[in-house]
Amino acid sequence: MAEKSRVIVFNSDGMGHSEAQDLPKVLAHKFLALIGANGLLPDAICFYADGVKLACTGSPVVAELRALEARGVELVLCQTCLETLGLSERVGVGVVGGMTDIITAIWEADSVVTL
Repeated sequence: MAEKSRVIVFNSDGMGHSEAQDLPKVLAHKFLALIGANGLLPDAICFYADGVKLACTGSPVVAELRALEARGVELVLCQTCLETLGLSERVGVGVVGGMTDIITAIWEADSVVTL
């Protein structure tokens, strides 16, 4: 049986919503570290809306994202989102793409997980 392709989507600056401000970032950090440590690598991780903040300098998960990228995980950041949020000059990891790149990654995947 062929291995299934998987794409993870971050559309917020962390995982979940909580009154504890740092909890979503802590969860994202643990999630990304654990998928890397356990070899549960997606084909791509797409970032749009506030999710692009995770791939910018100063983010607490940039090191984990760099490690995943080094292992072949494609990281795609929405250019429109970066520009709108004033973050174009702060990209710390991944490639800046258009919505077409995100659509292609999602459409070609066997499964998509939105966090």
